[in-house]
Amino acid sequence: MAKKWYPVIDYLICTECGKCVKKCPHGVYDTTRAPSPVVKNPEACVDHCHGCGNRCPVGAITYVGDDTGWIPPNAKQTDEEACCSCGCETESEKKIVVEYLYLDLETCSRCVGTDNVLDEVMMTLTPALNLAGFNVEYRKIEMKTEEIAKKYRFLSSPTIRVNGKDICQSVSENSCGCCSDISGTDVNCRVFEYKGQTYEVPPKEMLAEAILNAIFGQMKTGCSCQEYELPENLKNFYEGKKNKSGCSCGGNCC
Repeated sequence: MAKKWYPVIDYLICTECGKCVKKCPHGVYDTTRAPSPVVKNPEACVDHCHGCGNRCPVGAITYVGDDTGWIPPNAKQTDEEACCSCGCETESEKKIVVEYLYLDLETCSRCVGTDNVLDEVMMTLTPALNLAGFNVEYRKIEMKTEEIAKKYRFLSSPTIRVNGKDICQSVSENSCGCCSDISGTDVNCRVFEYKGQTYEVPPKEMLAEAILNAIFGQMKTGCSCQEYELPENLKNFYEGKKNKSGCSCGGNCC
């Protein structure tokens, strides 16, 4: 199947500043031809990533397959901003972004319990990491709609990421009564495996160990924004939630 998303350079406008080549974390451009922007690996480009286009100072970059209504902003995005939502372009070795992605913090005991444990772990780790010179950012993001879930390439609830990388190497799930009640359909949510046991709410020592391993390189790290499709389990959740609420918006508000 031909790649349906990749950058196209207008060389009549391009000034060969090299920003697109330098900032792309996915290996789309031929770095041996820098600063000239030559698209060498279009298949490596991430769908709906506008990172290089957002940084082009003259608006010379557009995208094959772009139906998002995006308009080249002529580098209004700052160099510190990431190209996409996964956090893969966190450049500073001293910057740590911990993200908690969840479906519900009101009725889901699994999401609420994990949230409480993660709060405790972050309260303990953050002062020590700050003392060591790290800049720690802790974000909580509700996966309220399909669009948000797709933006963050959400695979399972709850998810914890460090600099864009899931702290779990794989996704394990079982039936979640709370989220099934919310959506009116059978929904599975994440379970955490640690030292031979399975937990619906992870123990503090597991989260602390996983976060520190991610920071200090004992866990494989990298971009979580490869080819993505919303899992059927989550499609069922959003569709069921929409049907249960009687909403006709297509899942964009509920």
